[in-house]
Amino acid sequence: MGGIKRALQENRIQEKRSALVDLSHELGRQEHSLAILGEGNVSARVSEDTFIVKASGSSLTTLQESDLVHCNIKPLLPLLDAKDLTDEEIERALLASRVDSKSKKPSIETLFHVYLLGLGGIEFIAHTHPQTVNQILCSPMAQAFAEHRLYPDQIVYCGLASVFVPYTDPGLRLAQAIHHETQSFQKKYRDTPLTVLLENHGLITLGPTAQAVLAATLMMEKSAKIFVGAAGLAGAKFLSDESARRIARRPDEEYRRRLAQS
Repeated sequence: MGGIKRALQENRIQEKRSALVDLSHELGRQEHSLAILGEGNVSARVSEDTFIVKASGSSLTTLQESDLVHCNIKPLLPLLDAKDLTDEEIERALLASRVDSKSKKPSIETLFHVYLLGLGGIEFIAHTHPQTVNQILCSPMAQAFAEHRLYPDQIVYCGLASVFVPYTDPGLRLAQAIHHETQSFQKKYRDTPLTVLLENHGLITLGPTAQAVLAATLMMEKSAKIFVGAAGLAGAKFLSDESARRIARRPDEEYRRRLAQS
């Protein structure tokens, strides 16, 4: 039985690695303008105890399986409540979390991945710096864009609203801020977010499949283009809260959401 269990686990790890490589290459395509050079990262939950995350400094466009690091979850979770850790202490914790000590160094943003992968139903995460999304995130309209919706498909693929995180230094402090703002979001909407917007930084999308994460990323970039275009026509007109909640609850839209996440 032990051999069968190990074989199933290895198959699951390999499936997640392959899915992350494919997702990374799609996110890194030049025509999408989502990330360049070493920008962005991806992750996937493997089991209750472990996950896979992109190595520091690797490129989404050229990512290989050797650029993915298999990490343990439990050693990293306490860091979310830690105070006054030095950069060196955080780096030691990241390196110590590796299942294989010979693998590469996990991304500095691993800490928010480990938290978000613990939310119910979340198996994949993508973090990108989409060009048009960041135009808005670097403007005074960032929070309004996060908290309101422009059209039905944005709700279907990106959720009723996005978690908005004011600018925070990347690393542990950012992971802690995401933790705090996501908890507030869940209390308000009583749901797991599909998108997180980081002021002056970028976009995080999360979901049950790599396809759902990719769809949410592309839809947020499309939404940003519409928002910026509407700004030149006297300003964006958001859906009312009533209309947005109606879309979120409609059976046909819930069915489309399930299809997108399969």
